[in-house]
Amino acid sequence: MSPRARDVDLAGARVVVAGLGVTGRAVVEALAGRAGTVTTVDGRAADADVTGADAADPAVAADLVARSDLVVASPGWAPTTPLLAAAQRAGVPVWSEVELAWRLRSGAPWLAVTGTNGKTTTVQMLASILTAAGLRTATVGNVGTPVLTAAQDSDLDVLAVELSSFQLHHTLTMAVEAGAVLNVADDHLDWHGSAAAYAADKGRIYHGAQVACVYNVADPRTERLVREADVAEGARAVGFTLGAPGPGQLGVVEDVLVDRAFHTAADAPDRHRTAAELGTLADLAHLGGPQGAPPHVVANALAAAALARAHGVEARAVRDGLRRFSADAHRAAVVRTLDGVTYVDDSKATNAHAAAASLAACAPGTGVWIAGGLAKGATFDDLVASRADRLRAAVVIGTDPEPFTDALARHAPEVPVRVIDPGDTGSVMRRAVSAARQAAREGDTVLLAPAGASMDQFASYAARGEEFASAVQDLT
Repeated sequence: MSPRARDVDLAGARVVVAGLGVTGRAVVEALAGRAGTVTTVDGRAADADVTGADAADPAVAADLVARSDLVVASPGWAPTTPLLAAAQRAGVPVWSEVELAWRLRSGAPWLAVTGTNGKTTTVQMLASILTAAGLRTATVGNVGTPVLTAAQDSDLDVLAVELSSFQLHHTLTMAVEAGAVLNVADDHLDWHGSAAAYAADKGRIYHGAQVACVYNVADPRTERLVREADVAEGARAVGFTLGAPGPGQLGVVEDVLVDRAFHTAADAPDRHRTAAELGTLADLAHLGGPQGAPPHVVANALAAAALARAHGVEARAVRDGLRRFSADAHRAAVVRTLDGVTYVDDSKATNAHAAAASLAACAPGTGVWIAGGLAKGATFDDLVASRADRLRAAVVIGTDPEPFTDALARHAPEVPVRVIDPGDTGSVMRRAVSAARQAAREGDTVLLAPAGASMDQFASYAARGEEFASAVQDLT
């Protein structure tokens, strides 16, 4: 067993909690009465035991680690921070809040989702399906409520857990009932150090899986992660595809969502040649624009259905749960149609993979793309090259537009590009929306799918989406 994963007797243990946000405070609360001492470290939290410059001081970190038995790290803390690096050098175990939650869980099984994009939508779809089946559940993890809080709730039947690569990095002994990796694309390379390390952390969700490892047939990297995982005896690899499914897969036949992995003789008398019907594309039509649900939403629904079916949920509950599901704001949300132009807020598309999926929903030559933001070490050549045919024009925002404008110049030189000067007075987003409107024609889609993080100019992706929606609603 890795030193990071070794057991620690919490009774009397000296624990350092790295980070005092929502996750860190949940950890402190859970350790109260369990651990011997708890020391909190956070450079910005005034009530932390170690704060300010001391929180980043290597000498202070080394001293803390020398006097500790365990470090519990919040997901925002990269392994290279002085405290976590010191713990690694000293052989002191580092756990995530998710690892602690797994060790303190009440017994309800976990159905877990990760991936570069689509995690929140999928886990919320999953919760809607589980609720339709009459099960007591909660959506937890990266989606909001700390896993640790829900994991100790004995009144829940099953947890729908969203996990980021940050959370999985220090999660070492978790063994979910079923886990899914939706997709893997380069993201957060500045945190993980390499694309291989990022993918490996995503793959941790499969290790120890009890019933099923759900993967994306269209993304061979997810299947490779299944093959590399050490799973429980009898756990199955289950693929989802937007095409007709093979045995052991879920997919789409004409306009019907079908299951060829978990169907039984009761679902389909000739189960080797037929499939169980889970619903239709019409059940997802409310999650898209004029053309219905885009492909990535259908894929998310199939992944959620696979996880629910692994838990034994009937096909009827899958259909009912998908019908009742409504997406959060800023995820491919139609804001308004004006003069025949549809304005769509997908501010949650904070990386190239998500933006590519969003642009794929535009008909060829009809997309006016509002892009830009923090690149997080990513490049956009593949994105632009694969979606150039969808673009009529591009409007680039952000304090560092070059990664976007350079990719557009290389791979879509015929597409007009307008760069919004970040130094100009007035609202950045209002100027971007105005420029996009000037470029759009009847039948087009003005799409905010930035492919970058928001923090260079906005408080959050939600604030960015809200400014976009406000600017669109003010158009006359």
